[in-house]
Amino acid sequence: MQIVAWVASVFVFFSFFMKTMIPLRIIAIVSNVTFIGYALLGIPLGVFDKVYPILVLHALLLPLNILRLRQMKELIRKVHEADAGDASIDYLIPYMKKKELPKDEVLFRKNDPSDLVFFIQKGRIYLPEFDKHLEPGSVLGEVGLFAPGNVRTATAICAEDCVIYQVHREKVLELYYQNPKFGFFLIQQMSRLVQENAQARIAQAEAQ
Repeated sequence: MQIVAWVASVFVFFSFFMKTMIPLRIIAIVSNVTFIGYALLGIPLGVFDKVYPILVLHALLLPLNILRLRQMKELIRKVHEADAGDASIDYLIPYMKKKELPKDEVLFRKNDPSDLVFFIQKGRIYLPEFDKHLEPGSVLGEVGLFAPGNVRTATAICAEDCVIYQVHREKVLELYYQNPKFGFFLIQQMSRLVQENAQARIAQAEAQ
């Protein structure tokens, strides 16, 4: 019985070293099962009344950990099935403020502090450093959230009258850490931008 108790304790100890939720839940489930077995061993040994609280605690924690593990796996499955067009920007809309900007209005300049993320509802935004126009439905400003020093990596100018939505970086980062699907959406956005910039550099090099 003491050996089972030590084994269960080892699983609890290792759970503190898990850096991600799925391994943590798996270790917790194994620990729950081991502690339940430990408590049940008290029946033939005549000490069940002393370990009964342990049985109750882990009998309650076991289904909870199984449920959370299933929820995490289901969420990861949905994230992998979702494509970038899955309007994950919908997570931001309730927190956004609408603004109307005239043509030639500078939204932000390169090396400005990056404290806002924008969604273009109407109009086009020009990025002179990349000689690129962003169309309605595009998200911009997300790269600066993770850039060194949290500064803008390019200038953004309204190429025509624009209607945009903006949200503060603190809310974006909060959603990034709380919602894996939204975090995956941001990673897709930045990966696409890096890929497009790399292709543009290759095209320029070939043209020269």
